[in-house]
Amino acid sequence: MAAPAPRDVAVLLLLLFPVLAPVASAVPFIVLHGIGDECGNDGLASFTEMLGEWSGSKGYCILDFTNGKYVFLSEIGKGAWDSWLMPLQEQVKKMKELSEGYNIVGLSQGNLIGRAVIEYCDCGPPVKNFISIGGPHAGTASVPLCGSGFLCILIDNLIKLEIYSDYVQAHLAPTGYLKIPTDMEDYLKGCRFLPKLNNEIPSERNATYKERFSSLENLVLIMFEDDAVLIPRETAWFGYYPDGAFNPVLPPQETKLYTEDWIGLKTLDEAGRVKFVSVPGGHLRISRSDMKKYIVPYLKPDALSKQSIRRTCRFESA
Repeated sequence: MAAPAPRDVAVLLLLLFPVLAPVASAVPFIVLHGIGDECGNDGLASFTEMLGEWSGSKGYCILDFTNGKYVFLSEIGKGAWDSWLMPLQEQVKKMKELSEGYNIVGLSQGNLIGRAVIEYCDCGPPVKNFISIGGPHAGTASVPLCGSGFLCILIDNLIKLEIYSDYVQAHLAPTGYLKIPTDMEDYLKGCRFLPKLNNEIPSERNATYKERFSSLENLVLIMFEDDAVLIPRETAWFGYYPDGAFNPVLPPQETKLYTEDWIGLKTLDEAGRVKFVSVPGGHLRISRSDMKKYIVPYLKPDALSKQSIRRTCRFESA
């Protein structure tokens, strides 16, 4: 009896062992919300559920859970930012659903928390795709969510007088990314969060942050054309004012963060892994059609991972 041809053997093996063929598996995602929102709110819950339904992936809105109920995170570490980062990192590490990797969908301030998890701690599972919706990545030059009325203008000016003081930085989280371009010396010296996150301090630049952030498979940056909360709105793309002036607004590719590649944004962009997206509407007012067009594709199951990076375990406090 003639021996079977190699081609026949290959076909037989595929029939007997179908599990050897690559099968797409859904990668879960987490949603990190911004100021004044909660996972229990109907709008945020619906947002998470819709993304899960459309993508076929399981989504989780992350919030501290204590004594059988959702609660605000208590302040720990060095102040307000550590109060978010440390419990979040522990949650991510403990969730077995995320153990093989996950995607992040960030809303407003939640994007900075998401980036901090990527840059500061590598003992958890890898983040694959990062979808940023209206994130103040390069900072904001005005107090978020206040408005333009007389009282808000007064509050804005009063806060700016002491914005980089130890007390305000420790107790008011939004001040950690308030960046006054005409006060860069005090910003770099006193602001506790954003200068480190963006690797802006020359004497303290950390190549590991760049390595971790540039390991993303895709970075989707969504900016709102009528955003009046983020000043300037281009901060959602890492665009910002030049040092020492409030004009013009520099596109991301003309900022020092990009040209000197402090966090790996240029590396990601040149590799074709950054998507700069502009959508109509005010802050976080994204339509369902734009959600399906710009967010859902990066949450759908992907058969193969594009990146594989060896990680060591260490958490770095903000």
